[in-house]
Amino acid sequence: MKAKIKSVIISQPKPESDKSPYFDLAKKRSLKIDFRPFITVSPVTSKEFKSQKVNISDYTAIILNSRNSVDHFFRMCSELKIEMPPETKYFCVNESIANYLAKYIQVRKRKVFSGKATETELLNVIKNHPSEKYLFPCSDWRKPEIEKFMKKNKYQYKESFFYRIVSSDLSDLKDVNYDIIVFFSPADIRSLFENFPKFKQNKTLIASFGATTAKAIKEAGLTVNIAVPTPQYPSMVMALDKFVEAHNKEAK
Repeated sequence: MKAKIKSVIISQPKPESDKSPYFDLAKKRSLKIDFRPFITVSPVTSKEFKSQKVNISDYTAIILNSRNSVDHFFRMCSELKIEMPPETKYFCVNESIANYLAKYIQVRKRKVFSGKATETELLNVIKNHPSEKYLFPCSDWRKPEIEKFMKKNKYQYKESFFYRIVSSDLSDLKDVNYDIIVFFSPADIRSLFENFPKFKQNKTLIASFGATTAKAIKEAGLTVNIAVPTPQYPSMVMALDKFVEAHNKEAK
């Protein structure tokens, strides 16, 4: 007989708001949900950035695929005393990132475009602006889709590292003894094995967000039990809710 799912570890920081749907899920399904970032973000210094020989002011369009990319792009602009002109176009992977831009610029007065959720959808928006000169502020662990698309279509494009993804020290966990581990990026998998080289999945269930994360999990010899987003389950919380409900019914 299956054992009930009682514990989940989320490889991301604990939500700042008490209204997070993860807390609702924990209460609804009687789960212990822990949050622990498997990776940390390390900023590239202005000196390191200059060594890449990228002049931010040369670019007319900026591609932003995460809050980290937004934060570190404008951090670097501030450190280098660069003010982006009003006509600069910003291409954001989703509306949430586009809204986050308001932390740094007056979005209503700027040219901001967004996809619906994924890089692929954003690239469909970029197709309508082929003459721009694009800069992609990214980390050393970025998805390949954007670069492949831009080079294939011969757009003026440059990617530059503004920050690095570093594995967190998870040694205090001793072992990853949870019923479900939730991963959100390939770097999370790297961190898992850097911290626990002898990790075996055994009966542990694995949830994955995004195709590249799922690919990294499988390449590591692990099994993906919960994969999102899907048309039926666009969010991780929704997928976990339905999976735990079905699993625990069978475990009775």
